[in-house]
Amino acid sequence: MKKIIILLLHLFVFCSLQAQDISLIAEAPSVVAVGEQFRISWTANARGGEFEAPEINDFYVLSGPQTSFSQSTQIIQGKVTTTISNTYTYYVQATKEGKFTIPPGKYIIKDDEYLSEPVSIEVVSEGTNVSRPGDQATGREEGVQEGVSSSDLYVRLLVNKNNVYIGEHIVASLKIYSRVNLSGIQEVKYPDFKSFLKEDIETTPLRALERENVNGSIYGTGLLQRFLLYPQRTGTISIEPANLTVLLQQQSRSNDPFFGDFFSTFTTVPKMIATLPVEINVKPLPTGAPPGFNGAVGDFSISSSISADTVNVNEAVIYRISLQGRGNLKLATAPELNLPPDIEIYEPEISSDLSVSASGTSGSRTFEYVLIPRFHGEFTVPSVQYSYFDPSSGRYRTLSTSEHKFVALRSDEEQEGAQVYGGVSKENVRFLGKDIRYIITGKPNFRMARNILVRSNVFLYSYLGLLLLFLLIILLRREQIKRNADIARVRNRKAAGVAAKRLKKAAECLRESDTEGFYAELLKAIWGYLSDKYNIPLSELSIDAVNKILERNKLDKNIIDELREVIGKCEYSRFSPDSDMTTADEIYRKAEQIIKAIENK
Repeated sequence: MKKIIILLLHLFVFCSLQAQDISLIAEAPSVVAVGEQFRISWTANARGGEFEAPEINDFYVLSGPQTSFSQSTQIIQGKVTTTISNTYTYYVQATKEGKFTIPPGKYIIKDDEYLSEPVSIEVVSEGTNVSRPGDQATGREEGVQEGVSSSDLYVRLLVNKNNVYIGEHIVASLKIYSRVNLSGIQEVKYPDFKSFLKEDIETTPLRALERENVNGSIYGTGLLQRFLLYPQRTGTISIEPANLTVLLQQQSRSNDPFFGDFFSTFTTVPKMIATLPVEINVKPLPTGAPPGFNGAVGDFSISSSISADTVNVNEAVIYRISLQGRGNLKLATAPELNLPPDIEIYEPEISSDLSVSASGTSGSRTFEYVLIPRFHGEFTVPSVQYSYFDPSSGRYRTLSTSEHKFVALRSDEEQEGAQVYGGVSKENVRFLGKDIRYIITGKPNFRMARNILVRSNVFLYSYLGLLLLFLLIILLRREQIKRNADIARVRNRKAAGVAAKRLKKAAECLRESDTEGFYAELLKAIWGYLSDKYNIPLSELSIDAVNKILERNKLDKNIIDELREVIGKCEYSRFSPDSDMTTADEIYRKAEQIIKAIENK
């Protein structure tokens, strides 16, 4: 079974290799300096073939070809994917300045030949400051010297044109230039692009810097983001600077005289760089715009269509106008239709199929109108004029749609004439004057009403009674607020009610045979009542203090003695393990009687 599985796997791999398109790709740096050593490689995505290298006459070949081979196979949901990389590498050295082209390489497999693209390499003078950021933008390079100058590392906001018409698109590109070693980009803050309509152009994420000859010096360059801008006002518009925070790799050198920089370490240092402001001169559109111009700028074409050429009365017809081309299509407004009054027209439904690229916004914008004939007959949708401004020629252009005709048939529900806007039959419009019912045209007979409620005595007395009731409610409410403002009096007044609730809770503990809870709640009821009744803080309550207060209020001595007895029994029985339930019931009744006696006094 295992051998069968291996055999099937090899069969899948073989079939996938047969179906794979064979290609040969050449890779080399685009810019090098005189005397610099670099490599040129050709990679084929197949094996079993023979590689024939082209003549490399303009460079000194140091070594090669060095071959390397790799293969990986994946099986995902039954689909076999095999990737093969067969690479042939030459190490060469530039010997003279100029622009040179290496001819295509050749890969021969089964009598079929596959050619690579030719490779163009520019060689600059030997004194050019050369950086090596092209391998990675993530920090594999060697250290960088301290004190990075603005000529070694900077960022620019590049625009494809500085003089445009209002509504004409501009391509803005944010690009970084470096002759030092970067570990990465930490933060990018793009401009606000005020006075522009901005669209982001899809940009490949920056993973590696590419070599580029900038004014005779080799830089590692990378495109961060591209934008499509449409100016919305005339005059000079300044684009604010973009800010970047990049991470530099700096090397701390070792003072070891034997090993030198072998044991040196690297640190990452953030550095902020910014672009310079960019000014755009926006020109107004020329005067003399033709009718039907609504601000469309670009290069467009127009087409129209109708959904049916025969319908019944009161049935809808879809009329479409499609504007195709390249320009500020998002700002294109719907054209106006000049239709007969017998056709009811609704606001158009607008749909767009647009794509954004460096050449501008392209695609189509469609306007769908719903037309409903309200009367039978033959109707004509006239040609629609649509004007736009072409910035390449600096002239206005006018587009025209085709003329469309359709017939509205008399329907079964509308035998007496089609309905017009108000729902009245068009044939019956002439009878409207006879259908109107006029108001009475004779002399009116007005008379005074005898009984008026406002003038009756009942109304006046009711009004006075309600006024007095309102004043009484205000006085009672003010008295209630005044009483509630005295917290001591409120506590005194509600002391018995609060104590009753606590006694009720103690009774529940007694029924559940919870003696500890019973005595705790009973003590809370007694002490809380005395605190509220005589406005004494709980922290200052004691048996002696209570005795003095009760004697001062001339309470019966027997009640004072019973109070002392109840409190003492509660304190003792609360923590006594052999408390009698009969005694607890008796103490509960005495506590009730004491509170009632104090409340009555």
